[in-house]
Amino acid sequence: MAHEELHLNLRNLTMADYPQLKQLMDVVYNDIGGAWPKTTIEGLIEQFPDGQICIEDSGDLIAVALTVMVNYERFSNPHTYDDLILSNDKIWHNASGDSLYGLDVFIHPDYRGYRLGRRLYEARKDLCRNMNLRAILAGGRIPNYHKFADKLSPAEYIEQVSRREIYDPILTFQLSNDFQVTRLMHKYLPEDEKSLGYATLLDWNNILYTPPAPMVGNQKTVARLGAVQWQMREFHSVDEVLKQVEYFVDALSDYKSDFALFPEFFNAPLMGLTDQMDQTRAIRYLAGFTEQFRNEMSDMAVSYNINIITGSMPLLENDRVFNVSYLCHRDGRVHEQRKIHITPHERRDWVIEGGDQFEVFQTDAGRVAIMICYDIEFPELGRIAADQGVDIIFVPFWTDTKNSYLRVRHCAQARAIENECYVVVTGSVGNLPKVQNLDVQYSQSSVFSPSDFAFPHDAVMAETTPNTEMIMFSDMDLEKLKLTRNEGSVTNLKDRRDDLYSLKLLNSDS
Repeated sequence: MAHEELHLNLRNLTMADYPQLKQLMDVVYNDIGGAWPKTTIEGLIEQFPDGQICIEDSGDLIAVALTVMVNYERFSNPHTYDDLILSNDKIWHNASGDSLYGLDVFIHPDYRGYRLGRRLYEARKDLCRNMNLRAILAGGRIPNYHKFADKLSPAEYIEQVSRREIYDPILTFQLSNDFQVTRLMHKYLPEDEKSLGYATLLDWNNILYTPPAPMVGNQKTVARLGAVQWQMREFHSVDEVLKQVEYFVDALSDYKSDFALFPEFFNAPLMGLTDQMDQTRAIRYLAGFTEQFRNEMSDMAVSYNINIITGSMPLLENDRVFNVSYLCHRDGRVHEQRKIHITPHERRDWVIEGGDQFEVFQTDAGRVAIMICYDIEFPELGRIAADQGVDIIFVPFWTDTKNSYLRVRHCAQARAIENECYVVVTGSVGNLPKVQNLDVQYSQSSVFSPSDFAFPHDAVMAETTPNTEMIMFSDMDLEKLKLTRNEGSVTNLKDRRDDLYSLKLLNSDS
């Protein structure tokens, strides 16, 4: 049949379709008893109309998928087809079940090759997602097994089919549609002579499934980011800086942001209040305000109901200086992340040392990591964060020229693609004539995504006007990350060759 003659329509089955359905089942299942009785199909449609899906061509029924709901714990364990059959050929359907069970998929022989089975399976997956069900289960026949039974065990046959060394019309199709074989079932359908009664238990896991939970306090699936592209200006006191910080926190909170991100060394103008001849003393002077900034910004996080990433600031500890960022949760908790990789400028002029701990933090709007400026240029940290399930990487940065900014930008985009996560970068603009080594700023703050169809074509979610003080917003859908990681055009995280190489933070168990 020429494809231009097709007029396909995907819809739900009705009882008016039964005469055609019976004819189709008798053709497809002539070796195992033919069609279900009319009362069986009637029961399926009455109990679960959304689960009975068909495709017609110009009014002719050509493909059908029959489905019920079951309890996952019951039917993810060994069972037979008869366990689904009640008296009078009624099919077991559990309206309060947490999973779908695929009873049958059958296609008219004249329409094979048009991938109609894939359409039916995608419709089932959409139904599973829309109903927030845990999985799709199915008992899969292996009808070509009888050809190999004299030399292969069922397990060996399944293994060779999975390696595509053997073609099986049902199992090969199931595997190509992302189903996993979880066990071999014996005497599943004894009358299935071609499969010698064996079947595979197949499982498609709904990665978007959210178990029932209280209506209040659920984990967010869309996180709103608010970032501050900060104008460096002369300040005369800590209170002046904090007043400007609170202005931005207030504004971001008004837009219901889940996160507020500030740049690296955003409070550096305060160094202008001390002698600039000795840069080591100047950075330690600035460190004297860090505890106050941490405490005040933590209070703002609670008061304005927003998680704040405090940019970064110097921390003096045991006469050693570190570059530290604080994650101030809106529930009052405070975590810190020290910059791991120190630039030559920081090491030479300020004698800053690198931290030796790296963490991924759980928030109420996703799992996040903080990489301060130079850190994003080292792919190892992104890999470690990805291995710990990071959703968003925050990058507060300070750069003076466009080429140094582009290093941060390009590396941030690479981390988003290779680790299938969001990466947010924000910096400062303007100039500080009275602060040595921080006199010029260049910034264009941005939000980067993985590069796939679910995201913008250039993988840039949002960005600011370069070198202009402003705030930036972006809604980051965490569910899209799950889909990309499992069903994307490419699946970087799944396809990493852990059998050839691995990465581990030496002073951590992760």
